[in-house]
Amino acid sequence: MASSQIKRIIYIEDDSDMIDLVSLILTRRGFSVKGADGGVKGLEMVLADVPDLVLLDLMMPDLDGWDVYQQMKAQSKTRNIPVIVITAKAQAIDRVLGLRIAKVDDYICKPFSPNELIASIDRIIEKQKN
Repeated sequence: MASSQIKRIIYIEDDSDMIDLVSLILTRRGFSVKGADGGVKGLEMVLADVPDLVLLDLMMPDLDGWDVYQQMKAQSKTRNIPVIVITAKAQAIDRVLGLRIAKVDDYICKPFSPNELIASIDRIIEKQKN
């Protein structure tokens, strides 16, 4: 990672195995990762301790990812946090809605490779510097 500052990431996902897997991948690359099991807890964590980046699942039982995203974008303190959607919703229309309409920073479909995730995060962090 180019920056010496550790980037803090919150991963909002209702599957604890996915949180563990992504945390393992990213902590090995020098990121600080906190997992939130579900949208309500995730939104609370983001508001309490504003991260550098949010990884967001869309399909969660308590508060879905789009609701979390809209609430983040509605508040000045969280509006500019980059968001990468990580979801099983892999249809082209879902991707277009995410990237073009909602303007998420990236949209990754499950299953994904660790390299795909790292490349996406690195690209977004680099873009934020410019």
